Amino acid sequence: MDRPIATAPKTRLPELAILLAGCLVALLSFGPRSVMGAFQLPVSAAYPWGAATFSIALAAQNLLWGLGQPFAGALADRFGSKYVLISGALLYAAGLALMGQTSSALGFDLSAGVLIGFGLSGASFNLVLGAFAKLLPPQRLSYAFGAATAAGSFGQFLFSPLAGGLIGSIGWEKTCLVMACCVLPAIPLALAIATPPAPVQTKANASEGQIATFRRALKHTSYLLLVTGFFTCGFQLAFITVHFQRYVVESGVPAIFGYWAFALVGIFNIFGSLLSGYLGLRLPRRYILSAIYFSRALATLVFISLPPSPQGALIFGAVTGLLWLSTVPPTSSLIGQMFGSGHLSMLYGFAFFSHQLGGFLGVLLGGYFREVSGSYTPVWILSIALGVISGLINLPIVEASANPAPQPAE
Repeated sequence: MDRPIATAPKTRLPELAILLAGCLVALLSFGPRSVMGAFQLPVSAAYPWGAATFSIALAAQNLLWGLGQPFAGALADRFGSKYVLISGALLYAAGLALMGQTSSALGFDLSAGVLIGFGLSGASFNLVLGAFAKLLPPQRLSYAFGAATAAGSFGQFLFSPLAGGLIGSIGWEKTCLVMACCVLPAIPLALAIATPPAPVQTKANASEGQIATFRRALKHTSYLLLVTGFFTCGFQLAFITVHFQRYVVESGVPAIFGYWAFALVGIFNIFGSLLSGYLGLRLPRRYILSAIYFSRALATLVFISLPPSPQGALIFGAVTGLLWLSTVPPTSSLIGQMFGSGHLSMLYGFAFFSHQLGGFLGVLLGGYFREVSGSYTPVWILSIALGVISGLINLPIVEASANPAPQPAE
């Protein structure tokens, strides 16, 4: 199978060190972000503006994360990943710290929404995937993408019970400060996965090359199908991340089972992501993506159809975990196959914008229907419908290079 991904450049660090550093960055960036839903109830109890503002701030966070991702990816492709990752980690940590110190709705929107959103666009595992594509051999990329995604999931497993325990013992405000400190080690780790800037002789044409590639991608049917399907992934993940804890509590299930169910999402996603990366080397990735979306729809339908129970929450967490970020390895490797590694961060960044636009709507609609109707059921049903649609959308994708064929020399 043709996979036009550029050969990795020579680097001073061994491949294992690059892989471990990138996985740690993914763990530290995704961990605190994944537990945002744990703050909803204590923030709502602390301030009269809590519930509505929380949903708006987290929806804005998802949207700005997505909006900033293509630009962060383009900067990393052109100038190297180091300073993009460092800047993103600093913004991310500042947003977490200020989130716990603000007492106004505007301050919460700016910290939890704007700062964390833009910080994540520069410090999330999406930049790690782009760095891997430039630093590691092509034959290892599918597995490396799966490993980075699994590391992010392990961060979710670690941080979910940690956040729940800290909120109960030291309060949500101080927990935000702890989370901010946990992000800071990503700064020195960024040095280990620093990618080289575009060669000096091509920098003058780098912007033009990026724009031309981006325009070509927007006309490529398979890329557009991939991006459209990724919208559903963001919708489902963000809705569950922000609203699942509240849904569990309001269903009469003790909150502790919500925390552990979400931790199970993280631990089972390690296996799901690694399995997805492994299968991507052996099966058509469009079929893997379709199977994931269809399975999510089925799991959600079963979960909301059964009476609420601790066992049901835990089983749903485990099943959802297997399907959680398992879309990332096939999606990112398909983009690499279509357009090569040179613009992977930018083009995956645009796909991720679609993902986060879905996340924005998932969080916002979840909060809206909960406040208006007192129920999350309409959003659960919409999530099922989107899963079926995305499962169908991915089937026609053509897994081949979209780059123009080289012209024979005259």
